[in-house]
Amino acid sequence: MKKIAVPTNNGKVAQHFGRCPEYTIIEVEDCEIQSSNLIENPGHEPGFLPKYLNDLNVDIVLAGGMGRRAYDLFSKNNIEVVTGANGVVKDNVLAYLNDELDTESGLCDHDDHHGHDHKHH
Repeated sequence: MKKIAVPTNNGKVAQHFGRCPEYTIIEVEDCEIQSSNLIENPGHEPGFLPKYLNDLNVDIVLAGGMGRRAYDLFSKNNIEVVTGANGVVKDNVLAYLNDELDTESGLCDHDDHHGHDHKHH
């Protein structure tokens, strides 16, 4: 099971990760959505969100964009950052899971290439 956190504003991907009103935490397994929960943004202090989301066992952050400093902080907390999301949260997560999101990373991209090709941009 993997957990994906998406900055959210009215069901859509918020473009300002740290200043969004809430986050959608989506649990996925075998490239399918298992559950989805909304949590309030606990506050925007430098370095806090990566630790907070790590404590929630988040594996991946799916965002519209992110600065280098924030990206590095997430990396230090063992959270993969995927950018390129825009629009409805669920649509973006499904696009990501199906390797259709215009990004450099894919959730199902394993070392053992299990039968399908990934088209990264």
